[in-house]
This record gives sequence, structure tokens and C-alpha cells, in this order.
Amino acid sequence: MDDLLHLARTMMLRAYAPYSKFHVGAAVRDEEGGIHGGCNVENAAYPQGLCAEASAIAALVAAGKRRVLECVVIGPGPEVITPCGGCRQKLREFAAEDARIHLCGPDGLHRTVTLGELFPLSFGPQHLA
Repeated sequence: MDDLLHLARTMMLRAYAPYSKFHVGAAVRDEEGGIHGGCNVENAAYPQGLCAEASAIAALVAAGKRRVLECVVIGPGPEVITPCGGCRQKLREFAAEDARIHLCGPDGLHRTVTLGELFPLSFGPQHLA
């Protein structure tokens, strides 16, 4: 997990958050062990920004991958930062319910949960099969 945490920290530093000042970084591990990072990117049409987890998933897809085995999310403060509802759904599209989600702060790991624990009774791709 150290490689994911390192990349997520780097991504947090690169976030573009001039409005909220709340910098978030994320990194995901794909099915072949590769890692992909993302950061939040805000804009003047404030609700139209991009979350860090969505950025990391986009990087994964752009690299030709389709599975998230684990994810690190890191935020700036002492509180545990969790993915928003939209990002939980995006993770559910690419990750199994037993995928590990590591919730981190600047000081490191705060808690690890599975996607199923984070997003119980979720709607996923199997519902459309």
C-alpha cells in the first residue's frame, strides 16, 4: 500500500482547489498491479469539478485497464476522508465489493474498509447483466 499512498500524497499536492481549498488525492491499483493517480479539480462552475477518485479511475481506464483492486484516498485534515456518493458508485463500477479502500490523512492510514462496507447494498454492473 505504500506505493499507493505515496502517489495519492503527490496527487493531493497537485490538486486544483482554489474555491474549497480542500485538496484530495487518490490512487488505485489495477488488476496487473499498476497504479493510477488522480486529484480533485475544481472550476468556477463549482459543482462541475472532478473528484480525485474519479480522476484516478479515468487514468486507469485511459491506461486500458478495467479493474480496481484497491484504492487510497487522502485528504488534508485529521478527519477520516471518505469518497462521496458519486465516487462510491464510480468505484463500484470498477471494483468488487471486497476491494480495499484505504482512508488516509497527511499522517498516513486512518482506516481500511471494503467497498462493500463503504457502500452496502450497492447497485452494480451485475444488475444490468
